[in-house]
Amino acid sequence: MLLPDVNEWIINREEYCMNFFESPFIGKSLKEQVTNPNIIVGDYSYYSGYYHGHSFDECARYLSPDRNDVDKLVIGKFCSIGSGAVFMMAGNQGHRKDWASTFPFFYQDNGLFGSVPDGFERAGDTVVGNDVWIGSEAMIMPGVTLGDGAIIASRALVTKPVPAYTIVGGNPAKTIRQRFSDREVGMLEEMHWWTLKEEQIAQLVPFLSNNDIEGLYDFWKSSMVS
Repeated sequence: MLLPDVNEWIINREEYCMNFFESPFIGKSLKEQVTNPNIIVGDYSYYSGYYHGHSFDECARYLSPDRNDVDKLVIGKFCSIGSGAVFMMAGNQGHRKDWASTFPFFYQDNGLFGSVPDGFERAGDTVVGNDVWIGSEAMIMPGVTLGDGAIIASRALVTKPVPAYTIVGGNPAKTIRQRFSDREVGMLEEMHWWTLKEEQIAQLVPFLSNNDIEGLYDFWKSSMVS
């Protein structure tokens, strides 16, 4: 079945959506949806964008698709991104907190302010690890890195790096807890299961779908490590 035009779907959403999980992107991975070349996405990651009625490209704010000299948004494999999540890009967008004024005079076209320096500063790439879950309407600030297995609570404002397998929430986001023991996190980080071949991942799915980290690790170690 052909999917409806995205713009038409936004206008006539109720006609097309028989349940909360239908959209013109159903069955399409995030990698297939993205058109901005400065958004790099790994296999199987998806965006659940029903409630906000737009494609994932619009989640990356101020990220120019026609330049290759800008910070990029890099998303790993097997990530789940909730509706309305926002990734703020473009560094400081010309606003300098260390200057007397944060106003970006450089970008005014009226010539009134004469020759002024450009206050723009890059923040570096925004990097989302693998197997990361980002809740609805969370906001990730420029240059932040989210570690593998991290969970970002809905509407969290993430301003600092998030360690692997850590849950954060709030404004600004703070650590709620680590998902597993240090030993178990070490096992998961050693495995990097998302780097395996698809047929190997398929064998791991029963172990990935429960909380027996040691059992997962032992199976991986005994059957997949040469």
